[in-house]
Amino acid sequence: MSSPKDYIHQHKDRFIQELIDLLKIPSISADSAFAKATHQTAQAVADQLKMAGCDTVEICETPGYPIVYADKIIDKNLPTVLVYGHYDVQPPDPLDLWESGPFEPVIKKTDLHPDGAIFARGACDDKGQMYMHVKAMEYMTQNDALPCNVKFMIEGEEEVGSANLAWYVERNQDKLANDVILISDTGMIAKDIPSITTGLRGLSYVEVEVTGPNRDLHSGLYGGAVANPINVLSKMIASLHDENNHITIPGFYDKVVNLSQNERQKMAEAPFDLEAYKKALDVDAVFGEAGYTTNERNAIRPTLDVNGIWGGYTGEGAKTVIASKAYAKISMRLVPNQDWEDITQLFKSHFEHIAPDGVKVKVTPHHGGQGYVTPIDSVGYRAAEKAYEQTFGKTPIPQRSGGSIPIVSLFEKELKSKTILMGFGLDSDAIHSPNEHFGIWNYLKGIETIPYFYSYFTSMHKDEVDLP
Repeated sequence: MSSPKDYIHQHKDRFIQELIDLLKIPSISADSAFAKATHQTAQAVADQLKMAGCDTVEICETPGYPIVYADKIIDKNLPTVLVYGHYDVQPPDPLDLWESGPFEPVIKKTDLHPDGAIFARGACDDKGQMYMHVKAMEYMTQNDALPCNVKFMIEGEEEVGSANLAWYVERNQDKLANDVILISDTGMIAKDIPSITTGLRGLSYVEVEVTGPNRDLHSGLYGGAVANPINVLSKMIASLHDENNHITIPGFYDKVVNLSQNERQKMAEAPFDLEAYKKALDVDAVFGEAGYTTNERNAIRPTLDVNGIWGGYTGEGAKTVIASKAYAKISMRLVPNQDWEDITQLFKSHFEHIAPDGVKVKVTPHHGGQGYVTPIDSVGYRAAEKAYEQTFGKTPIPQRSGGSIPIVSLFEKELKSKTILMGFGLDSDAIHSPNEHFGIWNYLKGIETIPYFYSYFTSMHKDEVDLP
């Protein structure tokens, strides 16, 4: 039986080409114009899972995009790992900032990736990381190295809130029964500093609309006489933070649990170069809530950010109008214990309350999810830790992430399972941004590491079950 590393070396070119082929399909779940491509991607994932050795492969219809389910049950007395991932991707806009086509994958060598990185939308989030599990499965089945049962659940709506995943999970609890859930949709500190994500922030995402006059008005004839929705919206948004960048919504922080000084010191042990961070982003200063470090601001503290704002005339040249309407999309990243539905309602009530006379405000919730913290003393975490030690030669650092995977808390509620977040991406991979990419070294290292998780989890799970 060949080792994962040997098998990867033998099939490296094919593994890379298969991922490139998957990345060519524009599975943009947010845009109905790409519905056919999104369905095509589901079929491509199903085909690859079958080729990887799964005995059951199904494309399961939902009220939205389908979920690809697959499994290989070798012995019902053995533990079961459920792998979750998603095949949909973010819209690629703004297109003019891409150095190559977002769905025309190219491999480029960079200082950080001398072996090359694949540049394409979805390269890291999440097609590349999801596909690591498909190839790890291929290795295990081809080399008779699968030590336990495995199930796959790959969805197509993660980037739009996973609305129908809950619908599917609630109706298939027996089918999805497992002992641990494995996800690679996060990152690690650096190529030589492995880490395992132990916490995720929750999310509340809303859209706001401010309406003034019943039509666009001439800014000379009406300027100064009626409320300008764009001006009003700008002031309302600005008021959501105080001079210390503290969020001003009443009740927003009521359920925030402050980490102990000891926990904050543990976080500070993770390597972090502030000057390199600023240089990578081309900013001359960091910014955020007073009293917290950069790593604390983007991991253990809640935030409120405007993701888009528009209204009026934005075309070439000038058009002197007072717009009838102004809009913004706003996301709030939440920490564990903050309920996203409660926060959404707090935001709605506050935003409507601060609207001045002369305008009407509409707040439309889009989607959200709860935060999550996974214990580092669980069998799943310890198995992941051993797997990283096997392939990286060092113990991974537990790390909280600023990102959100809302379905993780759903899984714990509905399936009663803990989730292990084994991510191999890097902060510099530009996910959700132009020129997203995923290092070939990272991609192959993930494929190499994942089979060891299965091996260690199976043996540790047996030891735990055998304890008197």
